[in-house]
Order: sequence, then C-alpha cells, then structure tokens
Amino acid sequence: MNLSIVIPLLNEEESIKELYHWIANVMQSNGFLYELIFIDDGSTDSSWEIIDTLSREHKEVKAIRFLKNFGKSQALHAGFALAIGDVVITMDADLQDDPEEIPELYNMIVNDGYDLVSGWKKKRFDSVVSKNMPSKLFNFAARKTSGVKLHDFNCGLKAYKNEVIKTIKVTGEMHRYIPVLAKNAGFNKISEKVVKHQARKYGTTKFGAERFIRGFLDLITISFLSRFGKRPMHLFGAWGAFMLFVGFCFSLYLGIDKLFIHTKARLLTERPEFFIALTAMILGTQLFLAGFLGELILRSKDGTKNYIIKEHRNVKE
Repeated sequence: MNLSIVIPLLNEEESIKELYHWIANVMQSNGFLYELIFIDDGSTDSSWEIIDTLSREHKEVKAIRFLKNFGKSQALHAGFALAIGDVVITMDADLQDDPEEIPELYNMIVNDGYDLVSGWKKKRFDSVVSKNMPSKLFNFAARKTSGVKLHDFNCGLKAYKNEVIKTIKVTGEMHRYIPVLAKNAGFNKISEKVVKHQARKYGTTKFGAERFIRGFLDLITISFLSRFGKRPMHLFGAWGAFMLFVGFCFSLYLGIDKLFIHTKARLLTERPEFFIALTAMILGTQLFLAGFLGELILRSKDGTKNYIIKEHRNVKE
C-alpha cells in the first residue's frame, strides 16, 4: 500500500465528508493505493455517525472512536499503530490542510529519500495575536532547543516513512515535536515543504492558552529526555556525586579543625558548616537514589496505552 492518511479529529462534523471527497479525488487522480484512518478523539457532535457511514460505503476508510477526549497525541499514537502504508501522512480534519500537497510530500519521501517531511504554512490565515505570534515564539524555542531546523513544528500536515512512526512513541502533547522524537530515534533526514494554508471554513480552533503552556512544558520535557531519558543516572548520579563531594569536603574540614586546630572550640553541631555538610550529603544520597529509581523504571515500563477505544470500523482485531 502506498499511503496511510491519519486524521485525528474532535467535533468536525461539518468538514468530514468534504475532506473525504477531496482526499479521494486526489488519490484517484494520482493512482495511489491508500487507506484513510479517522481517529475520533471523543467528539460530542455527529462526527462519529458521519465517519461510520463513510466506513460502510468505502472500505478504504478505517476509523477508531475513543471513549473520551484523550488528546491529539494519543489519537496519532492509535492511528500510527494501524497504518500499513509505505508513507504515512498526518493532517487535520478542519480543511485547513490541503490534500493537494500529498503527492509532492509522498515523492519527497519515496524519491528524495527523506525520513520525515514537515509542512510549513508560510502564509497563515489564523489570528495574529492568539495563534500566529505564539506559534512563531514556540517554533523559535523549539528550533533552538532541539537543533531541528524547521519553521513550523505545529503544522499538522506531515509525511513519514512507515518505519519512523512505528519507532517513535507519541505521548502527552508531544505530537508537535514528532520531528524531534524522530531525530532522537536516529532518523536524521528531515526536511520541510511550504504548503498552502486554508482559512478555517467551519467551527472554531481548538488552540488555546492552555495548549500553548503545555507545549512549552513538553518542550522542556523532550529536551531533558533527549539528553537523559535513556540514562537518568548520568544526570542524577553526576549531581549526587557533586553534592556528596561537597558534603565530604565540609566534613573533612570540620573534623581536622576540631581535632587538630581548634580543639576547645564550640561543638560541631553549633557550627553552620556542619549543617551544610549534612544537607549536602543527604541531597547527594537522594539524587543517587533518584537516578537508580529512574533506571529501574526504564527497565520495567511495559508500554501501556494511555487511551481507551470505544469502537472501530474496518479495523482487524
């Protein structure tokens, strides 16, 4: 199969049919063998009923319905688990991503040899204050922190080799950092393509201040995990050793001073250096333990899914 198109959605009843027919026309005109995977992330409107009808009429349409809203990252995780196409496309269901871009994205993966191609909405039709400016700040911070030179991490329109999406694990709000996750996994051939951005035709944006804050917190998380996620002892052990060294130095100084220099001076417990040494050694021990616990957790994690599927269509058990 050439293409798997994964579309997470939440309350997009007005746009689903139009999006399906748009994608179907592009696929047929280019002769692609494809599957279309809708992930209903707990919609409360009639989105699932529309998807259900499409799945009965068109066998290339597959669908999963979450029991409640678990977030876009979990929706993508579920979609990636189903995808079998050589190239996997992700896009939003709000008609702001143009399906006409898919053939060129496919060619960049198959013919140009890229592992991942991210869309770049160079000209946007969103609110400048509430979305465009925060997005630019967000992308700048992501570039500087991750080292991945992309202009638009937030763009939902992306193309991947199948092995990329089968290797990475998308959790939290990490969907916007999939290029960073791919790079950390060893997929270094990452590029971008300027894509058309359509003004929102139906509904309202799901982007808000809460998601913006979560995005920055996840940026800090992924920066930490990319350096120490596989070896937490390297961070906690290093700081633990440093604190123990500080505590030992203070203890040695206090011991020598009390035994050989000021033998009749005040008690050790009356000196501030004693408490500095004690605190440093306790902190050092705790940091070592944190490192050991981190290593144990890494070795015992079982990859439990963080979402619950309520029902699905055209998907094998």
